[in-house]
This record gives sequence, C-alpha cells and structure tokens, in this order.
Amino acid sequence: MTTALVHSHEWARFDYGLEHPLRMERLALTWRLMEAYGLTRLPDARLAVPDLAGEDAIARYHTQEYLDVLKASDSGQAPAIACRYGLGPGDNPVFPGIWEAARLSAGGSLLGARLIADGEVTHAFHFAGGLHHAMRDRASGFCYVNDAVLAILFLRSRGLRVAYVDIDAHHGDGVQHAFYDDPNVLTISTHERGDRLFPGTGFVEETGEGEGVGYSVNLPLDVLTTSGIYLPAFEAVVPPLVTKFRPDVVVAQLGIDSHRTDPLTHLALDVQGFGRAFARILTLAPRVLALGGGGYDLENVARAWTLAWALINDVELSAELPPIFLDQASWFRFRSLSLWDPPAPPDKERCLHAREYVERQVDAIRRLIFPIHDL
Repeated sequence: MTTALVHSHEWARFDYGLEHPLRMERLALTWRLMEAYGLTRLPDARLAVPDLAGEDAIARYHTQEYLDVLKASDSGQAPAIACRYGLGPGDNPVFPGIWEAARLSAGGSLLGARLIADGEVTHAFHFAGGLHHAMRDRASGFCYVNDAVLAILFLRSRGLRVAYVDIDAHHGDGVQHAFYDDPNVLTISTHERGDRLFPGTGFVEETGEGEGVGYSVNLPLDVLTTSGIYLPAFEAVVPPLVTKFRPDVVVAQLGIDSHRTDPLTHLALDVQGFGRAFARILTLAPRVLALGGGGYDLENVARAWTLAWALINDVELSAELPPIFLDQASWFRFRSLSLWDPPAPPDKERCLHAREYVERQVDAIRRLIFPIHDL
C-alpha cells in the first residue's frame, strides 16, 4: 500500500480573523505532531504539495457568478454584492487571499483524488480539505469552495464508484445537495441533530429525490452522544450500506468537532471513538480519500488527524506525546500529554436520553433506507 499526505505550508498565509473560530494554526499544529511522531518520513508514504486549483476545475461545480465574486474579494475588500453570495461579516468573512485559499483547498483534494484515480496511491489524506458546507453559488459555514464535491466529481469522471462518509458534527449539507438526485454517489452523514445545530438539516427523512432516493443517508445524533453510543449506531448504519453499494473509493470527511470539548458543538465523542470509526471506514473500500473538516479545539484536531494518518499507514503510535512536539508547541497551551482522552464520568440520565434518541434514528434508517438497498 502506498499512501499520500497532501499538505501545504502556504496555509499559514491566510487568516479568517482573530475572532473567527476556524484557526489556520490547527493545520501547522497537526503537521508538527505528525512530524514529531515520525509520520512525515514513512517509507511507503509520499508527501504531496498541492498547486492552486484552476478556475475551470472549480467551475465544474460552482457557478461562474460566484467565482467572479470570490476573485473580486481576493484583496480583502468585498464587492457590494458579496452578501448575496454568503460573504461578509460572520461565518464567511472576506480576507486577503480568499480566492487563493479557496483554490488551495480545492487543489489539495483534487490532487488526492488524482493520485488515487491514477493508481499512484491507494489512500490519501488532505487534512486542510473537507469544507463540506459550500454550495454551488454561495459560501456557507466557514466554507468557500466545496473541495469534497470537486474530488467526488473528479473520481466519477474517471469511472470510479464513490461513497462519501462524513463524521463531522455538522451535517454535510453541501455534499448531500450536490448529489441529492444521483444514485451513483452514496452520501452518509452522521452529525448533531439539525434542530440543535447549524446548518439545520440532515434529518433521517432527507433520503434523496428522483433516482437518488435512498442514496442520501443521515444519522442525527442527540447532544451528549458519547463514543459508546455513537459507535454501535455507526456500525449498524454505515458498513451495511457502503458494503452493499460496493464503492471503488470512499471519500471520508473527518471533522473532529464531535469531540466532547469542542467549543461549537454539543456531542461527547473522544479521540479513541473517532479513531475506531475511521478505522472501520478504512475497511469499506480498497481506496480511501480522507479529508479534514471541522474542529475548533486545536488540541483535538492535532491529535485526531495525526491518529487518522497513522491508521491509514497501519502505524501504532505511543500514547505519550513526543517531548519534542510539546517543546515546539510551547506557544500553544497543550492540555494533554497523551494521544488518548482520559475517561469522562458519564451523565447517566443524559446519556440514556441520547442513546434512546440515536436508536430511534437507526430504526428509522432501517425502515426508510435499508429496503431500497435490499438490506
């Protein structure tokens, strides 16, 4: 197995703003932890530096009118019509280099997809990707260009069958929207319930339309869903459907904002549960393109995505974080000295409520989705 880690240090040039929760520092911190563990020097893995995606490649999904506004905003000054396209103060700020950053995100995921399609690698990880909320004609949820959609479209253009599995705390609405009527792409999203969290979608009843009915699958999770609740539900839904679909490639979005200490969400997973879910995803297809996604506690991002890269390469990591990393990360207050999370005392009453809610969602998926796939 040959793998590729797709990363660019150019991300350090971009900044959403000091008060914005999406911090580019999380990418540098992740790289440093991977490097400290020796994961950037593996014999059967290659490092791949992406180029900026061409406008034509991005226009395979996004409208030209929207791309023109992104280009016009690259100086950091938004044109007057930018608000029509989701740009402006708040979630999707205009900052210097916004068009370059969008092209870099798209370029990384397209590079991973090309390496897989060309047979150069079996697995690739672009941890700066996974910006799954961007719509065809507007920015949404910190996302300007939907690199996951672009990667899937590229893989499909090469004749590959693709399943998309999204374990971010937020519903993968942009990817679902792109393929909502397409039976050739299976999209599965597990996320905090839409009546409690942005983007307010991702209910079980959203199953697709036209020929795509049954190929959009959503598993909403109640607040305080722990790994112990999540993993059985994941196992009940994701492997049976993906296995039945028989994809050539799984595109996996690995948001770690599902962690119990994430400041923007209300789930209660730990790094161990995240790792077990991703390890299961890796068994579902011969080729996997992994993308990053959400994660607003920088410590969790670095630990979880380092673990993901180790799992891709079948490397077992020591629990103790490398001392050289802790020295290098002295600029950032690192709470943990371990890759793993300590056990959390459960709130039994709230956990019971979460378990019952998630079990009801799994039952609904079995009623609505499984018969379509003869499961």
